[in-house]
Amino acid sequence: MLVVATGLSLVATGHAVLHKRDVRAALGWVGLIWLAPIAGALAYLLFGVNRIRRRAQAIGLPEVRSRAEDRPPPPRLPSDAEHLAPLVALADAVVRRPLVAGNAITLLPGGGLAYPAMLEAIDAAHHSVTFCTYIFDTGLAGDAFADALARAHERGVKVRVLVDAIGVRYRWPPIHRRLRRLGVRTELFLPRLTPAWLPFVNLRNHRKILVVDGRIGFTGGMNVRDEFLPRPGGPPPFMDLQVRIEGPVVAHLQSAFAEDWLFTTGEPLDGNAFFPPLAAAGSVLARGVADGPDEDFEAIRWLLLGALSAARRRVRVVTPYFLPDPPLITALNVAAMRGVEVDVVLPERGNLPLVQWAQTAQLWQVLDRGCRVWCTPPPFDHTKAMVVDGAWSLLGSANWDPRSLRLNFELDVEAYDPELAARVDRLVEDRLAAARPLTLAEVDRRPLPVKLRDGVVRLLSPYL
Repeated sequence: MLVVATGLSLVATGHAVLHKRDVRAALGWVGLIWLAPIAGALAYLLFGVNRIRRRAQAIGLPEVRSRAEDRPPPPRLPSDAEHLAPLVALADAVVRRPLVAGNAITLLPGGGLAYPAMLEAIDAAHHSVTFCTYIFDTGLAGDAFADALARAHERGVKVRVLVDAIGVRYRWPPIHRRLRRLGVRTELFLPRLTPAWLPFVNLRNHRKILVVDGRIGFTGGMNVRDEFLPRPGGPPPFMDLQVRIEGPVVAHLQSAFAEDWLFTTGEPLDGNAFFPPLAAAGSVLARGVADGPDEDFEAIRWLLLGALSAARRRVRVVTPYFLPDPPLITALNVAAMRGVEVDVVLPERGNLPLVQWAQTAQLWQVLDRGCRVWCTPPPFDHTKAMVVDGAWSLLGSANWDPRSLRLNFELDVEAYDPELAARVDRLVEDRLAAARPLTLAEVDRRPLPVKLRDGVVRLLSPYL
């Protein structure tokens, strides 16, 4: 037994030392491996190894790339955004898709607006519908989407639905079974890990993508759940933000879906049904930013760091989960100390207690340097949005936490457009009007047992 334990520990340690980019992560895993023989090595095998690229190679899938290998020069920025040219250069270096002009982006705050718009688009589909989401619950909302997807299938539309294998099980019975009974081609993302009976808990597909006929796209942070539907006489339990997109950037959403679909099923999606020529539909410069533990690793994190560095006047961040790593904390603080107004908007009461305890434990690190933190009252705000200098917006699925920025597959859209940024700013201002400021003194006044609880949970923040 000692020989087996030592052998497993040596193999796991070697893998961690060679493959973990973060020294702290490597040290943490090595410590666990040797302090808990066998159990530590097995934990590393299950939770610490990125199998995404390895599995793609094992099943022989070609690597999907941006359709334009030789990028044209980036389009000219609006005058109010010209100082953000270094951010464009950074994104060109870390994001596989180019900044493209000619897009129209409509904000759809809340399920009361977003769901009807998405269902209307599905019902108008002629050629294809591709739909990817993390959570797809049964219920009023889920049933409406399932019925609309089934109607499209019956009309002869090519329908492809991809649901995360963990997210599909938030409510029973899982809706993918119903979709399959209705004839809708539905697959689960990463349903199994060796051993075959154990599902993945990391490396989840957290993207929210709906593309209709390759021409109309939707993305954001909203899952398909009844919690996003308004209640009779009152607001929904959850708020969120979805966007409707037309123009060339829709191809970025579609190619992100096509990569995930190819990886999951081996079926390539191509041709005009999925990738038609796209004409200009508006004036917004935009880019789809895919992120995941593969060739897109930490693309969104790099973009956040670049945006904070380029900001001159104001940064506004809306996120439900705020667990930035030390470099992001430093970037927020440096921006605030340079004189940039930095506002971070969080829910007063989160839906995940452990995450809220952990984020409270480290809020002093940004409050102490001049960042402002605001707490919004219910309903719980699941929105993910960032605005810089009233000129640049980032909207999508990624939270400010290690799970989104390192472990999950995410999709955001960056946009250089003062008019769109002004609309996002107005949404933020509506939240600030009802929010209360959280002060450093208030954080410091927490009772010692609460501070200890929050501090201990913060140690788990890379895995929350």
